[in-house]
Amino acid sequence: MPELACMTVYQFSELSDAAKEKARDWWRAGGMDYDWWDSVYDDFGRICEILGVDLKTRDIKLMNGSTRQEPCVWFRGFASQGDGACFEGIASYAKGAARAIRDYAPQDKTLHSIADRLQDVQKRNFYQLRAAISHRGHYFHEYCMDIDVSRDSPSYQAMTDDAEDTIMESLRDLARWLYRQLQTEHDYLTSDDAVADTLDANEYTFTETGQRYIY
Repeated sequence: MPELACMTVYQFSELSDAAKEKARDWWRAGGMDYDWWDSVYDDFGRICEILGVDLKTRDIKLMNGSTRQEPCVWFRGFASQGDGACFEGIASYAKGAARAIRDYAPQDKTLHSIADRLQDVQKRNFYQLRAAISHRGHYFHEYCMDIDVSRDSPSYQAMTDDAEDTIMESLRDLARWLYRQLQTEHDYLTSDDAVADTLDANEYTFTETGQRYIY
């Protein structure tokens, strides 16, 4: 009966620096195949509620045949021309948004600016502005959002001259903000330290050269 071959395997922390880099590359190539963006989307959903953006949802079919709803938010990243984030929904006036966003994200000047601009333009239009946001095309960035701004009032009460541009640019700034949060989260999760923590925590084993070993 032939003898079974023996192989010494190592946990990540036991590898040489070169082998560690190979192990990290293995994780980065296939370890992000899960919805790592969920926490960013959850945060974005709360921010949209504060700012008066009612995100559209879509049904996602699950493996057991049931469905769940997800917000109509998309992104593509992070190193190609045309990368970005976008969303669909209805934006309208949200009372107290400027103060609420400062309570929720006290250090985020970008969100403060978006809230201030939306509140100011709503005030000058008697809080009657409404924007329908929809996605078009095959890309996912702020300029893939069609934004239709209207005023809930008789036709003789026209919007102020800057209303449409202010609403559109504020919502596109919100999409840009979302993309930056996604990129920051992705950069963190794929950083050397974060990958090392993941490999150690899951007790993955590797050969001496850093190649993934599965029993």
